[in-house]
Amino acid sequence: MRPIFPLFFLLGAMLGAQQPGAVQPGQPAAAAGQSAAEIPARGQPPVFRQSANLVMVPVVVRDHLGRCIGNLQREDFQVFDQGKLQVIARFSVEKRGEPPAPKKESPSEEAGRTPQEPGPPIVAPERFVAYLFDDMHLEFGDLAQARDAAIKHLAKSLQPTDRAAVLSTSGQTMLDFTADRKALTETLLLLRPRGDSNKPSRECPNLSYYVADLIRNKNDGQARAAATMEAMGCMGLDPSMPGAQSTAASLVESQASRVSASGDHETRLALNVIKDVVRRLSAMPGQRTIVLVSPGFHVSEDRPEEAEIMDLAIRFKVVVSSLDARGLYTPGLGADDSSSSFSAQWRILRRQYDTQSASAQNEVLAELADGTGGTFFHNNNDLLAGLERVAAAPEYTYILGFSPQDLKLDGKFHGLKVKLKEAAKLTLTARRGYFAPRHAEDSAEQAKREIGEALFSRDELRDLAVEMQTQFFKSGDDSAKLTVIARVDLRQLQYRKADGRNRNQVTLVVGLFDGNGIYIGAMQKNLELRVLDETLNSRLRGPVTVRASFDVKPGTYLIRLVARDEEGQQISAENGAVEIPR
Repeated sequence: MRPIFPLFFLLGAMLGAQQPGAVQPGQPAAAAGQSAAEIPARGQPPVFRQSANLVMVPVVVRDHLGRCIGNLQREDFQVFDQGKLQVIARFSVEKRGEPPAPKKESPSEEAGRTPQEPGPPIVAPERFVAYLFDDMHLEFGDLAQARDAAIKHLAKSLQPTDRAAVLSTSGQTMLDFTADRKALTETLLLLRPRGDSNKPSRECPNLSYYVADLIRNKNDGQARAAATMEAMGCMGLDPSMPGAQSTAASLVESQASRVSASGDHETRLALNVIKDVVRRLSAMPGQRTIVLVSPGFHVSEDRPEEAEIMDLAIRFKVVVSSLDARGLYTPGLGADDSSSSFSAQWRILRRQYDTQSASAQNEVLAELADGTGGTFFHNNNDLLAGLERVAAAPEYTYILGFSPQDLKLDGKFHGLKVKLKEAAKLTLTARRGYFAPRHAEDSAEQAKREIGEALFSRDELRDLAVEMQTQFFKSGDDSAKLTVIARVDLRQLQYRKADGRNRNQVTLVVGLFDGNGIYIGAMQKNLELRVLDETLNSRLRGPVTVRASFDVKPGTYLIRLVARDEEGQQISAENGAVEIPR
């Protein structure tokens, strides 16, 4: 499979590995009465992970009119894991809204350069929507209608703070996040069906992936017999002829093996691309939504890939919504069986299998939406209205977190059920299960995960006393040095006493994004604190200053500063923005 975003999510490949800085007793951070000291802490590449030990379950609750309900409490919900009631350890309500606008900083005054006057406020992107078209499974007519609806939708709905991307499961049609409506329209017009599953087939017998899976993997006798009937009909074999049935049956097995392998490949490709898009969106600093435009696709076996997609999406606050591009779907009659003496019976069975296949394909779309707090739009021909609905995140989403009781680290699937104690004409959607982890998360992994989650977010956190400023100076017509200055108040930290010294470590990560919110890079700074009591009490009166510099070109940049201390496990995060003129 060709990856759709090669190297985009290699978060460890940031700015080269270097040694962390340290505050030693003989090197005080700030002497009494002096200005803030600058710690020459040096960077090392941050690598971020996620964990499934704490299971997070997004839940959307609606009334009988479809309106989201946002006034429920923790005690209104019950979560069952494999039928066992769980304790809801974490509970929050996320309300759709605008994150705080980043602050515009003044240019640098250092090195004798005259600061330029601040320009107009920077309109920073706040919402990112990836329109993912399943060109591996969509037929041309359905794809064309969905494409035309998307063009109208984006012309009508794209706001100045929105960024949209057009992607495809084949990876052959792609446009990264932008606000350029013309580029979005031109890319949408390039969409074409790319898969084998929906191409006209003259093969004998003409088996769908669903029927091939029944024969090949589920040993379904009725499906095998029906396919054998079709094979004898399209081959022109007389059932009374010796060996006719065995010849047809052998052809069915060969055909089922080929179709099943091709279908498995296309399904894995689609799921892997969806996972890659979730990862891509996890690096966008704002609200994140995937709109999956698809007829659905059949998944033959257990679905660890699907569960992994939901785990990643929940962890990184990515909403996956889905739109069945077939609209009000009516299964057809399949292949032309008029030449077959068994056509009437086969026609009935084919319609039955088409109906079952459509239901199975819809199930994947519904589970991805339900499991991430998204919306599933189906059985409706108004695709423009559908895109308007699925592109909008639910107004309220409840996040329920629980630690499974007696969890075995065996990687097995756990079915979930979320209930309201008093339904009162309310309906809810929630994820339907998860896979147990295969190893426990240690403290280092936890720290990396928490920092990564905070870096690719727009939420501002204030657990630690950290302030950020930016400076820049032009070094040429097409080059500049951008410096991010972080000031950390060490007096607010918690310390661990060891060997007569107060110990802690503060990790600071500065992330840089372009004007479309596309991740450019990051630098990590580690402050190793090992200070004596007298140093802590008398000398660390002012904040410690840490700098991170980037070589950039003129343009608009978004900045994200995240700080985490090891002992208190507290996090602060702040947004910034700067425009470097040409």
